[in-house]
Amino acid sequence: MITFPIAKINLGLNIVEKREDGYHNLETVFYPININDAIEIYPMHDDFPSEVDCDLKISNICIEGNEQNNLVVRAYSMLKNAGYDLPRIHTHLYKGIPTQAGMGGGSSDCAYMLKLLNEEFKLNIPKEDLIRLSAKLGADCPFFILSKPAYAEGIGEVLTPISLDLSNYYIAIVRPDIPVSTREAFSLITPKPTSKKCKDIVKQPIETWRNELINDFEYSVFNIHPELSEIKNKLYEMGALYAAMSGSGSSIFGIFEKPININEQFPNMFTYTSKLQNIYF
Repeated sequence: MITFPIAKINLGLNIVEKREDGYHNLETVFYPININDAIEIYPMHDDFPSEVDCDLKISNICIEGNEQNNLVVRAYSMLKNAGYDLPRIHTHLYKGIPTQAGMGGGSSDCAYMLKLLNEEFKLNIPKEDLIRLSAKLGADCPFFILSKPAYAEGIGEVLTPISLDLSNYYIAIVRPDIPVSTREAFSLITPKPTSKKCKDIVKQPIETWRNELINDFEYSVFNIHPELSEIKNKLYEMGALYAAMSGSGSSIFGIFEKPININEQFPNMFTYTSKLQNIYF
């Protein structure tokens, strides 16, 4: 069986408080984007080493580290260790979502793995429990269980679905070959409460977002990587109604009123353009 994890963008991202546990409370709007990975699972042959229950192979985009430590395998192991009846499986993860891009690819993969295992092996885990379990693997994993626009609080795991339809617009995404460390990005942030929440700003006309809908990470990350700021400015020059960095970077997206071709303007970078869709799963 196969499933297709999606990506996300952040519409506003405000770091409002540092917690006693060292994490940060934030406020953001998650919006799903139809850039996909693919996860396929199939039965493991009896001759495969007995110490491995879930084997993983990754293709298309290289991910550093031991594949057995990937969130996809950790999702399987979490359910197995919780007593759910899972057979031994092979897993193939085809990466189409850029890594270290602030688009949630890893979190989406593990959330969709949980949903795939639940469906394929008839585990009958309620959605509320999948959300709770996924939060143990990553703060924004619960969003991908829902895969619909949501206002996120806490460390990103407290979700309130919101009504937001951008299907009349087009999106362009640019991801240069610039890795951004999330840990470093957070270390440079000075938390502060917001005077106006992003969930309220996104209800306004999109033309007003430019001056009000802020990603707090841009201040520190753009100082370290000014070329990211240049990409954002270029998207505005090309007619974007709104442009911003997603998450802690390094992807920059622009929302346009009409279709746009950006490949020539951003050579040797990952680029993606599409009409925004209602892709709720």
